[in-house]
Amino acid sequence: MQASQKLTRQGQDLLEEGRPDDAIQILERAMNLNPSNGRTCYYMAEAFLKKMNIRQAEEFNRLAQLYLASNTTWNDRIKLQKNKINAALHLKR
Repeated sequence: MQASQKLTRQGQDLLEEGRPDDAIQILERAMNLNPSNGRTCYYMAEAFLKKMNIRQAEEFNRLAQLYLASNTTWNDRIKLQKNKINAALHLKR
C-alpha cells in the first residue's frame, strides 16, 4: 500500500511538471499494486484529460468517485474534475 501511495505522489508530481505520459506510466504501476486506490484513479483521469483522451478521463473519474465515495474532501475535487471533463468533451465535438 505504501509503495502505491509513493508512486501516486510521483505521478502527481509529474503531472504538475506537465508530463502526463510519464505520469500515466507511474500511475499504472501504482494501480497494479492497489487497483482500488481512488486517488490514483483521480490522477489518472487528470493525466488523460491533459492528453485530451476524454473517454479514459471519464472512466478514471468514475472509478475515483466510486472508490472515494465516503471522502467528502475528495468528492468536491472529483466533481470539479468531472466538470472539466464535460467541458473538454463539448470542446472536442
